[in-house]
Amino acid sequence: MMTINVAVLLAVIVAMRLRRRTQARSRFEERGTAFLVLTLGVLIAPTPLGQAIFNGIAQLVRGVSQAGS
Repeated sequence: MMTINVAVLLAVIVAMRLRRRTQARSRFEERGTAFLVLTLGVLIAPTPLGQAIFNGIAQLVRGVSQAGS
């Protein structure tokens, strides 16, 4: 039996939608893509991968803020 991870499916859909040219998108399509990306973020956030991404971004922000001061 094969299972499909919803986060992986959403990542594929988002990647396919973002490959299109920006000029060809309607406002409705942009809102739909933003909703899909937000949903993908909510699904990935509690996973170990999501935590690793969060920690990496937090370190990057700390480094940039320390370099600026």
